[in-house]
Amino acid sequence: MTETTSTQPLWGGETEKAVGNFPVSGEPIPIPVARWLGRIKAAAARVNADLELLDRDLADRIAAAADRVAAGEFDDQFPIDVFQTGSGTSSNMNANEVIATLAGEGVHPNDHVNMGQSSNDVFPSAVHLAALGEIAHDLLPALERLAASLERKALEFDDVVKSGRTHLMDAVPVTLGQEFTGYAAQVRQGIARVEDAMPRLAQIPLGGTATGTGLNTHREFAARVREYLSRETGLTVSAPVDHFEAQAARDGLVEASGALKVVAVSLTKIANDLRLMGSGPRAGLAEIFLPELQKGSSIMPGKVNPVIPEVVTQVAAQAIGNDTAITIGGMSGHFELNVYVPLMARNLLDSIKLLSSASRLLAEKCVDGIEANRERNEQYAEDTLSTATALNPYIGYDKASEIVKEAAASGRSLRDVARDAGVDEGVLDEALDYHAMAKPHE
Repeated sequence: MTETTSTQPLWGGETEKAVGNFPVSGEPIPIPVARWLGRIKAAAARVNADLELLDRDLADRIAAAADRVAAGEFDDQFPIDVFQTGSGTSSNMNANEVIATLAGEGVHPNDHVNMGQSSNDVFPSAVHLAALGEIAHDLLPALERLAASLERKALEFDDVVKSGRTHLMDAVPVTLGQEFTGYAAQVRQGIARVEDAMPRLAQIPLGGTATGTGLNTHREFAARVREYLSRETGLTVSAPVDHFEAQAARDGLVEASGALKVVAVSLTKIANDLRLMGSGPRAGLAEIFLPELQKGSSIMPGKVNPVIPEVVTQVAAQAIGNDTAITIGGMSGHFELNVYVPLMARNLLDSIKLLSSASRLLAEKCVDGIEANRERNEQYAEDTLSTATALNPYIGYDKASEIVKEAAASGRSLRDVARDAGVDEGVLDEALDYHAMAKPHE
């Protein structure tokens, strides 16, 4: 969606006061939250007209103005710092004032635009739905793209045998494809975790007004607005299990952030493995070739660095930090209201955006172009002394250990030392089949 800039301030006195009161970061509330305030205000005006609580002409003008806010035409009209009053009251008033100005003569920001609403239920509703929308339309497609890329590489590398590693030390053989199936599964599990959090994220407190009691709103108002929003956006917008829980706690945001933290942890594991396997090209593991994107040094000619995995791990660190702040915000609510909502909105939307971008980059600029160094991988499989594990059923653990120690001390191959120790050649051929070791049940 293209952002446009309006020519002059459309807000009023309450917005101006808040701009002066909160000169903190210079960062306004997330754009998706501002746009969802517009969607909610548009739906509220139409529903209030249907309920014969608001004049139809006023409602139509409010809804038309709010639709324009929702479409992103007035993103620049939300100047209040994100670090503001913790209920988001200032930004809700900001939305009311902008929409009232756009709607024209006779429209009051509180009496008409805010009818049936309170900052305490509208602002967190906008935050929940903004996060829900960004997850559905940005994060999940990005993670699906990454999972598919890893799965394709798993098939491509299915026959590339290599040394496994545990404790960063040589272990029995695996295939490169098996490692990539593990990475793909991590991403798929992350998708499932995020999807599992979405139904609770979709439960919004709209209709609770100030404290959860629903004072000054029609009993059908919230349900009708939710139905309208679901129909217009394709998202499932749900009623809260309990209005007092929905008003006082932001556990849905905490849960969603927790799922994102797990995604960040998974991406870190994957990115770190890729840059370790790609280390070298001569003095490292050099098991895979990562795409060469740019010069890696201003002084060392020809150096190329794993820049995309480095970006991904930085993004993951930021998302994990965001989650910490969200956790603190969630646990700091008191009685009928949590007053850390703008902070939680900022950090959750930031994590969604960053993880979405990083997942796409990892797929498109790294995983898609990875190539296997087949010779190096197979050499590692042959060189690892852990393959002696396959001799255990034939000669026992103790004798196999003696053979490993001799091979390590002498630098000779495991096969040669085992042969000298009296192990039958047929046993060696059967036991030291590296491809069979990687897939013992096939």
